[in-house]
Amino acid sequence: MYETVTIERDDRDVAWLWLDRAEKHNAMSARMIGEITAAANELAADESVRVVVLGAKGRTFCAGGDLGWMKDQFDASPDERRREAAALAYMLKALNDMPKPLIGRLQGNAFGGGVGMAAVCDIAIGVDTLSMALTETRLGLIPATIGPYVVARMGEAKARRVFFTGRRFDAAEAVALDLLSRAVPESELDAAVEAEIVPALDCAPGAVARAKALVQHLGPRVGEAEIDHSVGELVACWEGDEAPEGIGGFFDKRKPRWQG
Repeated sequence: MYETVTIERDDRDVAWLWLDRAEKHNAMSARMIGEITAAANELAADESVRVVVLGAKGRTFCAGGDLGWMKDQFDASPDERRREAAALAYMLKALNDMPKPLIGRLQGNAFGGGVGMAAVCDIAIGVDTLSMALTETRLGLIPATIGPYVVARMGEAKARRVFFTGRRFDAAEAVALDLLSRAVPESELDAAVEAEIVPALDCAPGAVARAKALVQHLGPRVGEAEIDHSVGELVACWEGDEAPEGIGGFFDKRKPRWQG
């Protein structure tokens, strides 16, 4: 059914949603964004599923945006760019709004949209060698559509440390920033995920769904207005001078003008 993601289920009503483009370091293409959205909606509607684990095949959790997808944006119209940005925003919303625990299992690197996916997990556990970054500003873009979820997770003060510098940070700092719940040695990653699954299965699923919805109601709002604003900001970046310079420099293997 899916080409870029895989769903596995066990006899405890736990589902694993795997990003499955290992050969591309699970970079997100338009197809992958659509399939993650569809899979998230499928699992959300499946009343037999009690817990969902979001993981990735291969060495990398998610390298961010697919290079082919980025190239396509050069020739896209503003309306096409808006549709692509909205697709990513609503993919994150589908994961964020899932009415059951979503546990992230992260290894390797998580850049750009990969950070956004970590931010929408209720619990995110990463290997202690994990590297993360919001690299968009290095390319003349901004972490726009992932922004509402990243800022909601970290808070404004912590977001200011990494949101616009583009620098890499390690798993220990990701824990301090509240992006990761825990960082563990790679050999302990599956056991750490399992330790979060077990207590969730002891809880009434309807109560879990209501409790999760209540947390979202009481916390920072990520609604249509926030999503629409983030989409508009990303389109504005694409329409400016810096994105073509930054992304063009990336593909041409040269530094953009702001890097001297």
